[in-house]
Amino acid sequence: MTSPRVTECFLIQNNRVLLGRKKRGLGTGKIVGIGGKCSEGETAADCAIREIFEETGAQVLPNQVEARGVVEWRFPNKTSWAMTASVFVVRDWQNTIAETDEIEPLWFDFDAVPYDLMWADARMWLPRIFAGEHVNLVFVYNEDNETVATMNIA
Repeated sequence: MTSPRVTECFLIQNNRVLLGRKKRGLGTGKIVGIGGKCSEGETAADCAIREIFEETGAQVLPNQVEARGVVEWRFPNKTSWAMTASVFVVRDWQNTIAETDEIEPLWFDFDAVPYDLMWADARMWLPRIFAGEHVNLVFVYNEDNETVATMNIA
């Protein structure tokens, strides 16, 4: 079974990152990156642009999206949660960031990201994204669906 394709996007300016408090769906209440499921036939970059607009109101042009790799999440105890994300960074956009039905947008300094309020894997790879690295990782969660069992380079 192939896991759903999603995007995980990080809007970055002046050593700060835009994250959001998830208001509905998987991860409700957690602090997350901006993104979501890709539609049939949609490229990952197009999905990122659409999701950023839907979740924040920001308009992003195709040349403003920087691919940063892939992260896969596996939940052996909850296989429907499995997904594979194309990761993007965006440094420039149009429009003002605004709250939506899905996300409450929140800005954080790189050194003040609230990892304790995020999925457990975030602290293992987000600092690498902020440092300009590319990633290709697979996270397997424990039976509790909250803690990471393993992290592997794909």
